[in-house]
Amino acid sequence: MPGPPSFPVTRRAVLLGGAAALAATSVGTLATPAARAAAPRGEVFTLGVASGDPTPDGVVLWTRLARDPHATNGGMAESAIDVDWQVADDERFTRVRAAGRTRTGPQDGYAVHVEVGGLPAGGTFFYRFGALGRLSPTGTTRTAPPPTALTPVSIAFASCANYEHGYFTAYRHLAQEQPDLVLFLGDYLYEEASGTYRAKSGNPRSYGDPEPRTVEGYRRRYALHHADPDLQAAHAAAPWVSVFDDHEVQNNWAGDHPETPQPDFLGRRAAAFRAWYENVPVRLPQRPRGSTIQCFRRLAWGATATFHMLDTRQYRDVQVGGRAAAAAKRNDPRRTITGAAQEQWLVDGFRRSRARWDVLGQQVFFSQLDLAPGPPRGFNGDAWDGYPAERNRIVASWQQARVRNPVVLSGDVHLHYVADIHADHDDPTSPVVGTELVSSSITSEGDGSEHSAEVAGALARNPHLRYGIARRGYHTARFTPDRMDAAVRVVDRVSRPDAPVRTAAAFTVADRSPGLQKA
Repeated sequence: MPGPPSFPVTRRAVLLGGAAALAATSVGTLATPAARAAAPRGEVFTLGVASGDPTPDGVVLWTRLARDPHATNGGMAESAIDVDWQVADDERFTRVRAAGRTRTGPQDGYAVHVEVGGLPAGGTFFYRFGALGRLSPTGTTRTAPPPTALTPVSIAFASCANYEHGYFTAYRHLAQEQPDLVLFLGDYLYEEASGTYRAKSGNPRSYGDPEPRTVEGYRRRYALHHADPDLQAAHAAAPWVSVFDDHEVQNNWAGDHPETPQPDFLGRRAAAFRAWYENVPVRLPQRPRGSTIQCFRRLAWGATATFHMLDTRQYRDVQVGGRAAAAAKRNDPRRTITGAAQEQWLVDGFRRSRARWDVLGQQVFFSQLDLAPGPPRGFNGDAWDGYPAERNRIVASWQQARVRNPVVLSGDVHLHYVADIHADHDDPTSPVVGTELVSSSITSEGDGSEHSAEVAGALARNPHLRYGIARRGYHTARFTPDRMDAAVRVVDRVSRPDAPVRTAAAFTVADRSPGLQKA
């Protein structure tokens, strides 16, 4: 039998009592160790709330119940728990737009996904959950504008958050940007045994467990990340659009192949996919079926921007040649990083698009990046340089489709870069036909430096790279009908909390005028 509602029964009760009760468990109560220690006994919303994948009439709401993020099943023992949810026009929940009840339990990792529909297009809303007599923090979310609207959209995008490499200060600053959307491009967590990364960085934080290979092992890693107050602030600030890269499963995995031989890799991948789905705000089509998952998908922000979110892990051919990929093998036109079906899906999306900006949200460096002072040149076989024939086809396809303004967003390399994309990657005098923005990391590889020999060498060998820096942080971009304004946002340290954020570089791209211009 269902239990009593978590929210007051009458609308007037919500008006008079809901806001005060909610304030007691707001994101702010998790901001300091003292506040967290003072949280009510039996608190179950220790992992915060999030939303994602907005459409013109709805959004996904997410939370995961846990009394103790470090414990098995988050310290939860109930076989089934009713979870109430509300979406309102205001933070006091005096004007509730939608409400309902769902159920979770151990089979879901005590996670909740609610696909809310029937909301007005282009709106800003507030949401919360209630369960076991407790109220969650409040989150802010948005719906996409109507399909024909040329509404500007501000995004922040990031990747690579290693808990053992530093504090998630960049997430807190990202939340304060108040973006319309957050795109996360992979490596949400890291999978190697506790201490592997910590020894490299000297960071005092530790995963505190062995390398995960089961659903429960991956769940513990996600819970540790989600308990972080800076990440909770970023989750609650705006809807997220998330894809995974390699570390959500295992470093450098490719298709059905692990980086190093191991028994039952597909069983491990199934466990990792299940935990990823449980812990990010995605829709039911993204729920895995065993060791397969539908990650690539498309979201529109009116007629201003279409976001093509890719999966460059699950269907790729195995990497060749490591960091100096053998030319004959890597140039094989049959090699793919997306798989044939996803490549065709992307090309078809270019042909149908009428957006001002077509944005590829994906994981690894797209442009050519010569890593060696050679000759010979050296390339990273794990990036698109390991699959150049397919990259050439994709660039040609957006030209043939007359895509108005193509932009590629990337992560993975733990360095910020900004690049012009040329029609011929081997000819820097060929026309500029697109833009790539590469976000560094939230924490991975520690503080970094202002003047990096690796970055300086890359800029010297690759004239299409317009800027680079070896700091942590994220990028922001604002798309309007007339231009894109992008900024490289950096924090100078992650080895200690609370570093300030600054703009290291800013660029613009005008409508129908490919080529980065310094702001």
